Amino acid sequence: MQERRRQRMHESGYSLGEMLAALIIGTMVLTAILMIYSRANHAADAVLGKIERPALATEVLQCLADDFERVLGSGQDVSIQIKNGYDNGFAKAELVIRRTVRDGKNEESTFEEITWRAGYDYGGPAPGLVLYRAHEGINVEDKLFDAKRQTWERNYPLVPICRGVTFFRLEVARGDEFVQEWSEPASLPPGVRITLSFARPYETVRGTWDVDDEEKTIRTIAVDRTRKIRFIVPTEEQGVNPNLSAGERTLSEPPDERTPQGAGTRTPPRNVERPFRRTDGQLPQRTRRR
Repeated sequence: MQERRRQRMHESGYSLGEMLAALIIGTMVLTAILMIYSRANHAADAVLGKIERPALATEVLQCLADDFERVLGSGQDVSIQIKNGYDNGFAKAELVIRRTVRDGKNEESTFEEITWRAGYDYGGPAPGLVLYRAHEGINVEDKLFDAKRQTWERNYPLVPICRGVTFFRLEVARGDEFVQEWSEPASLPPGVRITLSFARPYETVRGTWDVDDEEKTIRTIAVDRTRKIRFIVPTEEQGVNPNLSAGERTLSEPPDERTPQGAGTRTPPRNVERPFRRTDGQLPQRTRRR
């Protein structure tokens, strides 16, 4: 009886080869499932990145525009400093908007100073930049928050705004070109063009990192919004040369070849009938042409 029971137990079990085959098949199935899940997760992250990155860039650019509008619209004695460079191959920029005031002794002091700066993110999950913002001066931006700040917090005014920035550049409009530096305290630039991107960068020939143009979010901010802008529509009849600058363009009519130089009137065209006046004071009568 015992031998029959042992034989039945031996027949109902699994062999080592069958267990190894089942284990291998299960591993293959799990690997395939994990690969499909990983691909689906990467595809979802790519779609969400394309949706969220422009929205984040738009929010950051709006914060920059608000700083320009608040400080520049508050009064005079405002200066702007802009610098561009590279940090570990990534394009970075620095913006300083400073407003000064004078007291009764005519001594100058900083009323408000806003700084935007980008630096390399050494502790980030991916190579990129961190965008910082700082606010200093006599004017308190948030009275409730600044009143409760600790002493050590006051020594670190730079506050991180966002990370993962792969391209940050500031350019100043000067004529028909854009320059990457501005340090003229006596004058303000006409406008500032800001370029920001969170997309995946690629390495250039020079060893720096750049982003495709369609992945960049660009916004141009007018510094002086009260300036007068002259709009000129060039036409051939008016004789306006579109290659000239705005100050050299005129809307005067081209001189007539039959009019001598210095004459104040223009010679009428030949195909226009000249009205004549009778000597007896009566109006002339029209004659129908045959």
